[in-house]
Formats: sequence, C-alpha cells, structure tokens
Amino acid sequence: MKTILILGAGLMQKPAIEAASRLGYKVAVADGNPNAVCVPLADIFEPVDLKDREALLSFARKLDSPDAKNGGNLAGVFTAGTDFSASVSYVAENMKLPGHSFEAAINASDKVCMRSCFAAAGVSSPCFFNVTEEDAGKNADEIMDKAGFSAFPLVVKPVDNMGGRGCRMVRSKEELSDAIKVAVQFSRTRRAILEEYMQGREFSIDALVFDDEVTITGFADRHIYYPPYFIEMGHTMSTVLDEKDWCALAKTFRDGIKALGLTHGAAKADIKLTPSGPMIGEIAARLSGGYMSGWTFPYASGMNLTEEALLLALGKKPEALIAQRERTLVEGVWNIKTEKTSAERAWLSIPGRIEKVVGLPAPNGVLCDVLPRCGEGDEVTFPVNNVGKCGNIISCSANYDEAVAAAKNGIAGIVPVLVPGNSETDAFLAAPLDTEFPPSAFTLPQETVSALVSEYNGKVFSSSEAVNLPEIIVPYAENIKDWNKRSIKKTLELFDVLKPSFKDMPSDLFWRTLLRGGIQGILYMATKYAGDK
Repeated sequence: MKTILILGAGLMQKPAIEAASRLGYKVAVADGNPNAVCVPLADIFEPVDLKDREALLSFARKLDSPDAKNGGNLAGVFTAGTDFSASVSYVAENMKLPGHSFEAAINASDKVCMRSCFAAAGVSSPCFFNVTEEDAGKNADEIMDKAGFSAFPLVVKPVDNMGGRGCRMVRSKEELSDAIKVAVQFSRTRRAILEEYMQGREFSIDALVFDDEVTITGFADRHIYYPPYFIEMGHTMSTVLDEKDWCALAKTFRDGIKALGLTHGAAKADIKLTPSGPMIGEIAARLSGGYMSGWTFPYASGMNLTEEALLLALGKKPEALIAQRERTLVEGVWNIKTEKTSAERAWLSIPGRIEKVVGLPAPNGVLCDVLPRCGEGDEVTFPVNNVGKCGNIISCSANYDEAVAAAKNGIAGIVPVLVPGNSETDAFLAAPLDTEFPPSAFTLPQETVSALVSEYNGKVFSSSEAVNLPEIIVPYAENIKDWNKRSIKKTLELFDVLKPSFKDMPSDLFWRTLLRGGIQGILYMATKYAGDK
C-alpha cells in the first residue's frame, strides 16, 4: 500500500486524512504536537516540527524506503490550513513528487517575496516595506521615513505567519512602534511587513492549479470585524457578486498565481475589491483553513475538494472536478458552481475562565456542524487574531437567507458562563463603554446611556423580579447586536432563563454591565450578588 504524508494533525487537516484513507492510501502524519486532535486518525504518526524541513525530508525518505517497517513507496505530500506549504514543496521537490516548486511555495509563504513578485508582474497589491528586527528598535519617524510612507492607516503583519497573529491596523505614529515589535515577535524569521491599508469588501478564493489553468473551488465573502485587529467572524459561501466584479477578482487571482510561479496544486487568496479595483492581500500555496475548503465548499457544491486536491498531489487527474467545472469569461479560469449556500460563523467570549457552556445547538437539517473550541475550565479572552475564538457553527441551505440566519441564530444562543471573581473579567467590565478595543457588547448614543443610568441610579432589584425593557432603549432593543449576533431583547430573554438567585443588585450597574459585557457580563455580575446575599 502506498503512503501519503500529510503535514499537520489539527482539525483543519481532518478532511485530508480522511480523504487519503478513502482513496486507499496509508496515511502518515507529521505534527510537532503529539496530542493534536487528529493524531489518532493517522496510520503512522511522527512528532516533527513542521518548520524543520530536513527532519520532514528524513521522515519522507524513511516512508519511501522499500523495507520501511510501516511505510514504503511514498506517493504524495500534502497540507491544508497550515503555514507549512513551503515544507510540503521542499519535501515533494526533493522526493521528485508532484507539487508546486519550492521557490514558488516560498514566494507564497513570505509576504515580502510575495509582494515583490506581484510588483514585478504588475499585479495589484499594496505598497509595502520590509521591516527587520533592527527596524523594530527605531522610532516611528525613522521607520516612516525609511519606508516612504507619509499617511495612515497602514497595516503591519509578520512576513511568515497566518491566522491574523501579530497583524493589526496602525492609525498613527503612536501605534506604529509597538505594532511592529509584536509582529516581529510572531515571525519565525523576525521580520514584519508594513503596507498600505486596503479599503473594501473582502473575499476568500480557493483554487486548484494544473495544466496552466486555474479552477476556482470556492469564492466566499469574508466577515472581518474589530479594528485595529482583523478578526474573521465567519464567511459565506458563495459570494453574491455581479459578473463584472467576479471576473475582475478572478483575473487578479489568476495573475497573482502566475506571478508567484504556482503551477501544480492548491492556491488560496484573500483579496479585496477596493474603490480602484481588485487588490490581493495574499495568496497561499495550499487550500484554505477556516472551515472553507473542508466544510463550507463541500456543503455548497457537493464536491469533496480535499480529495480532488490530494489527487493532484498524487500526480493524478482530479476527474470529478474536471467533469463538474464550467468555463468563465476569464481566460484560463474555470469555476465550480455552488448550488447551495453554506455559512460559517464564530462565537467569542469576554475575558475570564469558563465555568460551563450553555446553549450549544444540535445539528439539524440546516445546521450542519457545531464546533466548540473552548469549554469548562478554559481561559478565554477577547480575540486579537483568528486563533482566539471560542467555536464555530456551519449551516447549509438552498436558500441564502435561511443558511445565514441559521448560523447567526445558532451562535446567538451559545453562552460561555464565566467563573466569578476573575480579575480579567472585572477589568473588562469596568472599562469605559466607549472603549475601542475590546469593544462593548452594545453601543448606544451617549445621551441614551446617561439617561438610562440616571433613571436607575439608587435602585436595586433581585432575581425574583422581572427585568423590564426601559422605554428609552426600546428603539434599540432588536436593532443592535452584540459580538455573537444577540440583540438586547434576546439578551434579556436569556438572562431570565439562566440567571442565578441574587439579591439587591444595583439597577444602574446591571444596565451598564449589560451594555459593556452582554449576557456574560450580567450573569457574572448576578453571581457576584448571589454571593453577597
């Protein structure tokens, strides 16, 4: 039996491991974490740091040895949803296996190399500056002068990391130096990239590249929130765009793929439609993570994309993909049509430690997956990147509105209840309501907040009393939502169901805490007054 080597044993690699098994291959998996969630699914597991290309190559050679105890005849190397597409290409190239060239994979992994390739080929992407560890010690004026930038906002990010780690918007010189230091710390090569901020609607696009053509295998809206960070709170597959804009974005993606030298394998773009046209954020030499390639696209299209990508890595034709794809108006670009809509949405938490999670819905006909990442005893914080979210929900329907509503309603009912007496939770709740980051659950006009606090100043209430919606906030009760798509009305309904027994909670404190911390905040505060009885 021939063997496939898959880099990564996290949840994002589960579709690849399962697809390789279905194709009839022995599955060897490498990951630096021997406790990764998908280790038990591997036929062969090797604890290897995925940055260590020589160690991975050594493992691949061991697998390829005809007399290998558990291997023999390595047929392909693959990853999805990791930072390590360059490691895949390094092993594949040295083992003379199919894949993108190592040079092209480096171009698609190092953001400075990537931007340089785009600039040389005339592909639209932001102006940029390579920031070294030495630059990180300079003041903002020196960096701006050296970079040739004179205006804000800018974006700083590590050159070689994913998931939004170390990435943020910079609005002023005062923010620049610290942002660069953080980005450099998140870089494996201790470098960052400083670039222009792109204004506009954002998309993720997956594709398989072979025979000098690009087949788009997923074109989704990205839902990004909470500046100065870029937190993806979900995506919707497929996007709703007019043909002109779709083709313009697809052409820019195609040109970017060519500029990087990607020729055989997967490619994934984060791209924006700016007022001046499409502009590439980045292109990676792999399938997307974020539940797109392995979840929402298969739900929406009926195609197992990971299996088709694995066939390319094995040097075989992806016949199902070829049979299903359709030509587009963009030369050299095909598309896999999606008949359904699949929506992914994330839920998050304010800072603290989780006592329990309530309200996790059961999958049904429209709600496909409920994927918690945090549970009892876990420390949580408001995310500053895409790693810090508490879980994800995925829906699918032939009706766009139904799919989106199912995902939003699903996360709206989930509540990570926090352990009382936590200093991080206390600090979050005590922060001003107009704090920019982390933001408050609900933002009302200042005059409304002042009137609300004044109306309830000096009053107290207990758990035996119903919480009535004040007239002054009735206009906002269903129109504004918290981070998890809950309205004020929905929050009060949940509180009535989940509240502990408490006594003499100051009413003005209750309303302020609701505005700042949502359902988690008022449950946390009610528990405090339960203890004060």
